[in-house]
Amino acid sequence: MSAVRFVNVSKAYGEVLAVRDVSFEIPEGNLVTLLGPSGCGKTTTLRMLAGLELPSAGAILIAGLDVTRLPAHERDVAMVFQSYALFPHLRVIDNVRYGLDVLGDAKALDKAHAALATVGLEGLGARWPNELSGGQQQRVALARALVLEPKVLLFDEPLSNLDARLRRRMREEIRELQQRLKLTAVYVTHDQDEALSISDRIIVMDKAAVVQQGTPRELYETPATRFVADFMGESNVLEGRVEGGALKLGPLSFPAAARADGAVQVAVRPHAISLERASGTLSGVVRRATYLGDHLEYTVETELGALFVVSHALSAPHAAGDVVAVRFSPEAGGVVVLG
Repeated sequence: MSAVRFVNVSKAYGEVLAVRDVSFEIPEGNLVTLLGPSGCGKTTTLRMLAGLELPSAGAILIAGLDVTRLPAHERDVAMVFQSYALFPHLRVIDNVRYGLDVLGDAKALDKAHAALATVGLEGLGARWPNELSGGQQQRVALARALVLEPKVLLFDEPLSNLDARLRRRMREEIRELQQRLKLTAVYVTHDQDEALSISDRIIVMDKAAVVQQGTPRELYETPATRFVADFMGESNVLEGRVEGGALKLGPLSFPAAARADGAVQVAVRPHAISLERASGTLSGVVRRATYLGDHLEYTVETELGALFVVSHALSAPHAAGDVVAVRFSPEAGGVVVLG
């Protein structure tokens, strides 16, 4: 049985369709990310799962129970909000135990201390929220959700208020905790790296609909559309042709098994392009070279158009104006025919 199931769910606000005919299933113990740009419908989808919005059509099931019309407090879910939503007038321990106190749980204090220990904040229960760092506040919000022992844990862009280094550490902690406790979690973000690093599966949304879903590797290496290719990391989208089982990109040719002949769009990942100081089948001129510490980024003008290239070859960098040979590596999703 799936932990969460959406069946043809839609949500309209007047004439505006915020979510359109969305269907997906989440296995128990999985962390699934709803990923997409602002306004794509991912947060509305999460809010419908939480019971904070009611769908206009379709059904929502949690552990096999139809919760479509149930209020939020009857759904056995808990949410970690983007803003943390901690009560400033309550100490940390009282923030964490608040939900249990409302439910009249006699063991609320013990459970709250255990939840703080789970997120690495043991001994900080007497502090006020404003005495904590951003990362610590996020852990308190997580502990407050965990203490309720929900069937499904929901995350609404929980790391967007943190700096880049702390965001990386917190996402690793959330993933480790989710796997250790075998939690079923639904996570909303617009950050591709965040989604790739923590998810068992990713559901990509655009314009109120699901456009593709799968494992992080599947979405990165075999995007179905140009939108997914662009959104799941940087990509060069080129015009090509399939002829007699071969993919033609300008002067270049690659195998294209099980593809009908005709014009196609092709996504070429920046890491799948290498530059050499030699003549080649495809040549180009470096227009821009940017040093970023552990790698270099190039813009190279070719007969296929401008290509964005990422290189970790730091010992002999190319400079603007250099003429280079451009080579593609189709392995591991480096060159993908879209659609």
